[in-house]
Amino acid sequence: MKSHTLNQAKQLLHEHNLCDSCLGRLFRKEIREGSNSEKGQWIRTQIHEKQKIPAKDCWLCEGLTDEIHHFIGLIIKTLEQYEFDTFLIGSKIDEDIQEKEQQLWIQLTLEGAEPIKMEINREIGKILEPQLKKTVDIPNPDIMAIIDTAYDVVTLQISSLFIYGRYRKLQRGIPQTKWPCQICQGKGCKKCQYTGKLYETTVEELIAKNALKLTQGTDESLHGSGREDIDALMLGTGRPFVLEIKNPKKRNIDLVSLEKETNSTFKNSIEISCLRFSNREEIARIKAAEFRKIYRVTIEAGQPLNKEKLIKVAQSLQGQLIKQFTPTRVAHRRANKIRERHIYNCTIESVDGIIASLTLETESGTYIKEFVSGDNDKTQPNLSELIGIPCKVKELDVIDVKGE
Repeated sequence: MKSHTLNQAKQLLHEHNLCDSCLGRLFRKEIREGSNSEKGQWIRTQIHEKQKIPAKDCWLCEGLTDEIHHFIGLIIKTLEQYEFDTFLIGSKIDEDIQEKEQQLWIQLTLEGAEPIKMEINREIGKILEPQLKKTVDIPNPDIMAIIDTAYDVVTLQISSLFIYGRYRKLQRGIPQTKWPCQICQGKGCKKCQYTGKLYETTVEELIAKNALKLTQGTDESLHGSGREDIDALMLGTGRPFVLEIKNPKKRNIDLVSLEKETNSTFKNSIEISCLRFSNREEIARIKAAEFRKIYRVTIEAGQPLNKEKLIKVAQSLQGQLIKQFTPTRVAHRRANKIRERHIYNCTIESVDGIIASLTLETESGTYIKEFVSGDNDKTQPNLSELIGIPCKVKELDVIDVKGE
């Protein structure tokens, strides 16, 4: 340690009563080994300063560095109801203490001093890690406990729990996610029977109901790989999703039991499969993935259909690129632009008068109803134009989401 630094420390102790931790923290860059308290003791020895200042009499921390075990007790009590594997400690320090600390940094032109906030966080974490048998994780903790040192209050920031799976929707008329009532905007009114919702239930709520009960979470979000229309079924192996449970108290839940219980409770509405624990990064992955979709479409025409002509048109659509201007039905929530999508395959299953059934394999994001009807020529080419008869979708089912 340089003589200049020792002279600084001597002058500092002449002006202020400082405990060993605060003294060592100010000059931590100069001394590599030991805790801040041990560094402070070493400095006192070097400058022949025999008087040891108790933390309660410290001009800077005002006893704060002596309260670490007290804070640990408060944190442990707050964490009792929560399951977690990783954690992080944060703290709020009295502004007066932080201001005095910054004054000293400026006065001594210190660049490597450690803030008291950092010491409090680190020392609490070091003691709690073996005591709780959990791991400190700085970038991505399951739970972060923040101690307000002035008021002895602990607040928690709890990372969401993520569960990957696939769902099948077996009942029409259920939207994927919550739609707020258009009258009250989700606040609750007579029109929506004070639920705040446009629809009684959603795929999201059905999937999440038992998961919320098991985890004791406060809320949820469903992140799906695309979405089917409210009047469409989702069949086949199901649509990939990530369920986000917010503020969970329990994390170590049995996903096999959750899957069975959910499927039993809502067997006529939804079915889930392939459950496993996931993370936030997977939400981005399934949102960005462009999975091909296979649809079963029942169309209704304005006049009887000619099967041979329909088959010929279907054959001409193999690999066809179509252009879709934003459909009328979603124009209020989608940007007005032309979207190019491929029709990879079109097969006619049956024709009976004005009704026909076909399967379509299309690029992700294709508007099937508009491809059939043309949507006032906003989709080009379209099935109605190609066969020369106005058509509309009577029933639409997603029968496979490929590529996962």
